Amino acid sequence: MGVTKSQIFTNKQNELTVIFKVLANPARIAILEYISRQQACICNDIVDEIGLAQPTISQHLKELKSIGLISGEIEGKRVCYCINLERWSAIQELLNSFFNKTKTNCC
Repeated sequence: MGVTKSQIFTNKQNELTVIFKVLANPARIAILEYISRQQACICNDIVDEIGLAQPTISQHLKELKSIGLISGEIEGKRVCYCINLERWSAIQELLNSFFNKTKTNCC
């Protein structure tokens, strides 16, 4: 199959695609749920909670950071992650506008 012609779709459609791709992994959902219950957390806490290897968790964190859902601050030799509430709200609005446009025209 060829490369997706993203230029023929709207910016909103392309943005939603990126968000859905990042969120389409149960480990990332579990990480988001865990972080959202914390004031802040350290990467090793996430490893202990989720049960995946540290490099795997780091890759998932990188993907979540790539869409701005989480942010991380370096504290000594550790990185403290938290939910980026501004981006979280923006994504929530984007998803709501997508789902709210659905008409109930089933057969």
